[in-house]
Amino acid sequence: MKALVKLEIARTLRNRKFMFFTIIYPSVLFLLIAGSTDADDRVPGTRLSMPLYYMVAMASFGALTAGLMGNGERIAKEREGGWTRQLRLTRLPGRGYVAAKIAVGAVATLPSIVIVFVVAAALKGVRLDAAWEWAALTGAIWAGSLVFAALGVAIGYLATGDAVRPLTMIIYFGLSILGGLWMPTTSYPQWLRNIGDYLPTHAYTALGQAIELGDAPHAKDVALLIGYLALFAGGAAWLYRKDTRKA
Repeated sequence: MKALVKLEIARTLRNRKFMFFTIIYPSVLFLLIAGSTDADDRVPGTRLSMPLYYMVAMASFGALTAGLMGNGERIAKEREGGWTRQLRLTRLPGRGYVAAKIAVGAVATLPSIVIVFVVAAALKGVRLDAAWEWAALTGAIWAGSLVFAALGVAIGYLATGDAVRPLTMIIYFGLSILGGLWMPTTSYPQWLRNIGDYLPTHAYTALGQAIELGDAPHAKDVALLIGYLALFAGGAAWLYRKDTRKA
């Protein structure tokens, strides 16, 4: 599994298009969306300033991009190209393959989070009350990205090479919009907010927002993320075994 992780990391770092959309794109979006706001602009119903809100939202968006776009399409192509069939001839177990893909997604996520934070602090003057909050935010968003890395693996085994991109984009934009990554859900109608409250992206952003406010993350949000991680990782492992039986 260690050899596979090293290989996958090297392949990811050589993919310039993927690295741009994973690492640079969220920071560019942050500047575009939060560029006209300042520290006096507040998110309705919260104590968060708009730049602070969008800092966590875009860092989380970068993690979502790395997990879904990085794993889903690549795995579908690997299945069609015969790479996963070759891996089955080795001693690598199914859980090792899934774990390696999730680990690589997490590695690609960390630079995106850090760059968004640096841009927000340097260009928009975003500040937190204590140094530990920066470290806690980074750790929480990075750990939460495992959920979307696992979802990307599951999508890669669920869809064919032709269908994986449109399916991924639908899930990608749906989770981003309904989860509040692009705009506060306080502006949504109540029925739409009720749906969003149980999505992994909503729990993901709420995790970071709680730390921004100096509060402990809500147990509901942590439980939702753990539940989704178990669901997506378990589904990915089951789809891998199902694909193995077909081969």
